[in-house]
Amino acid sequence: MPDIAFVNDAFLPLSEARVSVEDRGFQFGDGVYELIRVYAGRPFRFTEHLDRLEQSARSVAIPVPYTRERWTALVSEAVSRSAYPEAKVYIQITRGAAPRDHVLASHVPPTVVITVRALVPPDPALYASGVDVVTVPDIRWARCNVKSVSLLANVLAKQQARDRGAVEAIFVRDGYVVEGTTSNVAVVRDRVLITPPEGPLLLSGVTRKVVLTVAQQGGVAVKEEPVTEADLCTSDEVLLTGTTIEVLPVARVNGRQIGARAPGPVTSLVMDRFKRILA
Repeated sequence: MPDIAFVNDAFLPLSEARVSVEDRGFQFGDGVYELIRVYAGRPFRFTEHLDRLEQSARSVAIPVPYTRERWTALVSEAVSRSAYPEAKVYIQITRGAAPRDHVLASHVPPTVVITVRALVPPDPALYASGVDVVTVPDIRWARCNVKSVSLLANVLAKQQARDRGAVEAIFVRDGYVVEGTTSNVAVVRDRVLITPPEGPLLLSGVTRKVVLTVAQQGGVAVKEEPVTEADLCTSDEVLLTGTTIEVLPVARVNGRQIGARAPGPVTSLVMDRFKRILA
């Protein structure tokens, strides 16, 4: 099964895909992206991902070159060409290739890249025992609700987590939990699921929204309100949500045990109900 790429109206093997060194995505990180998970050959919540892709592009004045119908056809063909039943699809739109200048170039067509690779899910043992996370200062810009390809702060924080023996780093700004480097975060206190509210300092995940819905359907009270670092460390349960991890329980924060066990009862319920919608 091949890893597939689509670059500016052409499909080709991923190993042969190229963009210009003058591309502003390479020169400035001037671009946006989406990650879509494919289950049994079908993209999950594709409409919601396209909504967010278009919103990110509009927020930074990058033109979206294709209609919804065209995006749907392209991703469908890319997944079909790869023949991976379980896959991850990245869509990236950059402002395009132009001579390097901070000022935006006029009348430059955006660069579109789609890639399809096989999905390698996390080790099932992590869901059975929970993972370690650490907290780090949030040094990112103030428009984190834009899904930008500029991810250097996330990369450095993720590596810091790995160097400390953890799976994820949780950004904390002014004492308040924001999100993980590649995930959203929620806590449980007295069987209430609490997650930081939407806003410019975090990217509201598609999986996050699904999890809040299935939690409420399962009888769990849900609140979107600020969560302090102290709340994170003293909660009954902590969980991460994301496209590739789905719902992942947290066992320890900064080495401190969370609750009596991971996954806790609310996390277990949410994990189960999330799996049901995929069946």
